Amino acid sequence: MKQTLLQEKYPIYILELDKEETSCRGVDEIIAYYREKIESHPFAVLIGEFDHYGHTALLPDGQIGEGISAGKNIVFCFGKELMNPKMLAVRPRSIGVAEMSGHFVISFLEAPNPAANASMEEWTLALRNPVPA
Repeated sequence: MKQTLLQEKYPIYILELDKEETSCRGVDEIIAYYREKIESHPFAVLIGEFDHYGHTALLPDGQIGEGISAGKNIVFCFGKELMNPKMLAVRPRSIGVAEMSGHFVISFLEAPNPAANASMEEWTLALRNPVPA
């Protein structure tokens, strides 16, 4: 998993996962995996799913990058505190899953809460099949 700045200002985490490295066969299976993780979390709440690819494909001027065959976001929130109204600006969380010809690209914006960020990293890295001994 890489940590980088998108457009020189958004701290994001990215995992490029070859299709042979995971048992998930498509974006929908990966989104279902995240749904289960969110629903079984002690306080995270699922908000919904967004088919970004489908939405963009329907727009008269919509543009989709070369090689992207699917792209969805799962939207949820870890917020168990609201101590500062400014925190609403960085919530809820979203994990994006794009399908390319031979791999998936999974990305999310760094969370201000280290525990939430650690959960998203753990969930994402667990998509990779264990290496046989």
